[in-house]
Amino acid sequence: MLTSLQNSLVKQIRKLHATKERHKQQLFLLEGTHLLEEACAVNYPLAVVCCTPGWQTSHSILWEEVCQRSDRTEVVSEEIMAAIATTVQPDGVVALAKRNISPTPIPFTGVVLALETVQDPGNLGTMIRTAAAAGASGLWLSGDSVDLDNPKILRATAGQWFRLPMAVSPDLKATVMQAKQAGMQVIATLPSANLTYWEVDWRQPSIILLGNEGAGLSSELAAMAHMEVKIPLSPGVESLNVAIAAALMLYEARRQRIGDYGIGDRGSGIRERGQGGQGGQGGHGRII
Repeated sequence: MLTSLQNSLVKQIRKLHATKERHKQQLFLLEGTHLLEEACAVNYPLAVVCCTPGWQTSHSILWEEVCQRSDRTEVVSEEIMAAIATTVQPDGVVALAKRNISPTPIPFTGVVLALETVQDPGNLGTMIRTAAAAGASGLWLSGDSVDLDNPKILRATAGQWFRLPMAVSPDLKATVMQAKQAGMQVIATLPSANLTYWEVDWRQPSIILLGNEGAGLSSELAAMAHMEVKIPLSPGVESLNVAIAAALMLYEARRQRIGDYGIGDRGSGIRERGQGGQGGQGGHGRII
């Protein structure tokens, strides 16, 4: 059992709290039982898994699985677990996973998010979780945004990080142009727009452009849109959180794709009035 803060592995893991080191080592942190379970469910490559004796005892089946899947496993003391985790109260397991594994392409079909210069990991994690829940086809992220494998993002996705196709675009304008050429309609979200987001025909393949939390979309990217839409706000309210804006449009798209008179969402237990309908598109896989 590892008990020393001077152990080389412990030092290595603690360095991964910093973005620079995650890039240098080409590794990132998976913290908590749920994320580890999701990683195993999709066969995501694991480099190292560390757990406390208590976690090992209470999760013996999962421990056996990760011992077979990972390159290295270690039991560590509670003090070491507190040191290597980024959370205040870790649940007893931390893993290192490999960055930049073989990509799963994002299709130019269904509904795709294209996010420009998003900086808040909580916002991005929420958008990933929501996009997966709403059946989006994938998510593009500009290269100047927060890292996709930031620990806070992973926790905010509640495991959906492994389920939604995602990619960092070195040139988001070029990616949007490819989407246009593939027949997708490009929707920009701007407060000055005349159309509301529910006036869009979301049954067509669509890419939704969303910008920085403070500055919004750049004029260059907004100019590439086929149409601009807004989310109506009550007087005195200047803006919505970007993750909330994404959720509203993703679920309007889902509503239209299911149909006003379609069957309800079985996952929520809610049934819509009327008969038959087709569900929205989903996505599986992972790209960093």
